[in-house]
Amino acid sequence: MATILVTGVAGFIGMSVADALLTRGDTVIGIDAINDYYDPALKHARLARLTKRHGGRFVFMRVDFADAAALRVALAPYDVDRIVHLGAQPGVRYSIDHPEAYGQSNLVGHLNLLEVARARAVAHCVYASSSSVYGGNTSVPFRVEDRVDRPVSLYAATKRANEVMSESYAHLYRLPLTGLRFFTVYGPWGRPDMMMWIFTKAMFEGRPIPVFNDGRMERDFTFIDDIVAGVIAALDNPPPDDGQAKAGGSIAPHRLYNIGNNKSEPLGRVIALLEQATGRPAIRHNLPIQPGDVVRTAADITAIEVELGYHPTTAIDVGVPCFVDWYRDYHRI
Repeated sequence: MATILVTGVAGFIGMSVADALLTRGDTVIGIDAINDYYDPALKHARLARLTKRHGGRFVFMRVDFADAAALRVALAPYDVDRIVHLGAQPGVRYSIDHPEAYGQSNLVGHLNLLEVARARAVAHCVYASSSSVYGGNTSVPFRVEDRVDRPVSLYAATKRANEVMSESYAHLYRLPLTGLRFFTVYGPWGRPDMMMWIFTKAMFEGRPIPVFNDGRMERDFTFIDDIVAGVIAALDNPPPDDGQAKAGGSIAPHRLYNIGNNKSEPLGRVIALLEQATGRPAIRHNLPIQPGDVVRTAADITAIEVELGYHPTTAIDVGVPCFVDWYRDYHRI
């Protein structure tokens, strides 16, 4: 079994991936700064769950990976076989008012992880990108071959920068790297700043839900279990250094994959499922589209399906009630 470094391990996807790796027998070294972008109590609850379920095979260190010296000190006692770099400053709208946080975490932090991977000659580093890199692309579904040089938010720009930085390291050092463009992830232990949580909370409290662009929005909602399956499939299959073109176009050992549900769902459909699951009506507060938002996202997942056998299995009809059930239990509603 391998020893795997997971960054952002107190986060939604980070905890879920770490849990799956630990369940199959790997050792996980988890790091997270536990900032206050959203309630740290939720992050601590995720960490407590990992410790309770897996004991000593889960090692956690609170460290900011944007601090290169602190990162080196924290990791010095440990051997690391592979890296899953999921830590980042998330959020399209937050990036409008807090750009410096994205420069530190998403740019400096990503460079620091590339340096860790290079210095330790890890077998593979999988990192989180985002569907946001597609910007205002009107060709749907989004393909990894599409142009991604017109970001509509700073968050998207940093994620695209991560891909370009990774390409340089794959080329210069033959470091195996895989970037995963996630599409609207949701499910148990999700993030309070995301639509599914915001709407569910408001509906249980009898408050209006913010419906941007008058509800004319579509998203490729991807259930957390499907995301985890894709991350682990990628981690277990490093790109070969064979000089052949990979998904995303690189001839270095660097691949880019979309991970989505392969189906774009209208916002109204999700709201209806939330009403059914919560037993509460949605009070809509229609608002204009926000800066940095895109109207529709949909993932072409052909590359990861063909190469890694990835097949999402959870429709929103199943995933939305599952999230609401977890939310009720977590908040004791």
